[in-house]
Amino acid sequence: MKKVYNKLIRDKIPEIIVADNCQPKIRVLKKSEMLTELKKKVLEESKELFESDKKSEIINELADILELIDAIAENINIETKLLKTEQRVKRQKRGGFKNRLFLEYVIENKKC
Repeated sequence: MKKVYNKLIRDKIPEIIVADNCQPKIRVLKKSEMLTELKKKVLEESKELFESDKKSEIINELADILELIDAIAENINIETKLLKTEQRVKRQKRGGFKNRLFLEYVIENKKC
């Protein structure tokens, strides 16, 4: 039986599949394909995070997302230090999420 995935996987997944007595069909992505596939993977992991209820599952999905953030940054030559700086700047300008604020609606006028 053949199960089709067509998605980016972690580097050791082929070894794990072979250890389970299965045969993976793997190809190496072109550099030009990598960013798109990383972004798709972020969406996949974000969906899994959304569906997670247990703390251990949430930790697992967050770790996957952090790994993807690092991979995206590396793929387009962004230093992690720059990401942290941007995060700090945004937090200073727009705040974080500690206050649990939820915007229900805005009554618009010409100044909005």
